[in-house]
Amino acid sequence: MQDQEWVDIRRIPAEQIAEAMELSAFAFQYELSEEDRRHREAMLPEQEQWGAYVDGRLAAKLAINDFQCYIQGHALPMGGVAGVATWPEYRRGGLVKKLILQALLAMKEKGQTISFLYPFEFGFYRKFGWEMCAEQKQLELVVSQLPKWPGGKGKVVRSDGGWEVLHTIYSAYAAGYNGMLNRSEAWWTHRVLFTKRGMTAVYYNEAGEPAGYVMYQVKERVLKVHELIALNHEAKLGLWRFLSDHDSMLEKLTWNAPTDEALPFLLDNPRVKQEIVPTIMARIVDVPAFLDKFPFASGMEGSFCLKIQDEHAPWNQAVWHVTVDESGKAVVREAAEELGNLNLPQLACSVQTLSALLMGYRTASFLHEIGRLQGEEQAVELLERLVPPQAVFIGDFF
Repeated sequence: MQDQEWVDIRRIPAEQIAEAMELSAFAFQYELSEEDRRHREAMLPEQEQWGAYVDGRLAAKLAINDFQCYIQGHALPMGGVAGVATWPEYRRGGLVKKLILQALLAMKEKGQTISFLYPFEFGFYRKFGWEMCAEQKQLELVVSQLPKWPGGKGKVVRSDGGWEVLHTIYSAYAAGYNGMLNRSEAWWTHRVLFTKRGMTAVYYNEAGEPAGYVMYQVKERVLKVHELIALNHEAKLGLWRFLSDHDSMLEKLTWNAPTDEALPFLLDNPRVKQEIVPTIMARIVDVPAFLDKFPFASGMEGSFCLKIQDEHAPWNQAVWHVTVDESGKAVVREAAEELGNLNLPQLACSVQTLSALLMGYRTASFLHEIGRLQGEEQAVELLERLVPPQAVFIGDFF
């Protein structure tokens, strides 16, 4: 591609969605069955599809999923960037950069103040302000390591495939992690239940209340846990007893769990195979709007100035005066003066660093120690008190 004037960035019209799907299938090397296509088409109302056109031909594309994610127990609008792909003959021409810049603007206009994506390469998206913000603990247990715990007073019932009961359990659990999706009915139907195939079982306590579930598949003597969600220890014991009763069919069990999962500690032999793997990257799209919605710690009043560097979203690049009241609600306004002239605790960082901090992935003191958060000790300590500790995890892929 020689002439940048030939490039047009615009929404992909309905009649070209099939072509966009074929580009994704080619780029990510998967077969697109008719069933796959039907489920993907059902999700289109919850997406924006953007294309880069060269001489009128679709050359590259991306999708923005209209999500909500939990941050400090509150569901906030989030733009999930996915399906970033370019036909080979148009690669290395800057098309993806143009699409990303358009996506940032589109998300801002839609009120999606934060964005997640799964990167093909962390360094590439770091250039545009996204930062690594979540990990998974990949666990592998051979059959002899499966726990033989008592099943508890409740019971495990195989599910009929409906999503409503699962959603009730999932939502109570998901609110305890930064990053988890607030799943819609469409996402349950066309993504979770469609892609995480196999069996589903629900744990009901003695009172008959649903308190946990497991989605899993047994194939070639491997039990793959898609999701295991327990609202209390009793439910966890019951679900693991249920899984362990598959032992005659298995050689091993695998599970991608939150990094704070304590299963190895609970086992008689904790020497199971574990690997911590990075997953999503996050980026604050609109700094003042996100700070305005962010649930800071209650009972921790404070006021500080924050200078943000963000070359790809110029609306963020300013000095922001942030005042947090006793309820944890912030009032954010652009400071009329330069940072050094304000008689307030002063901090400065990139939008990447702020994203890692407010996602709860890294603390203010750590970021200050490694030089990514600049400011006086007093200001760093204030920010550390204002941002509540919260585990980060996301169990969905998009």
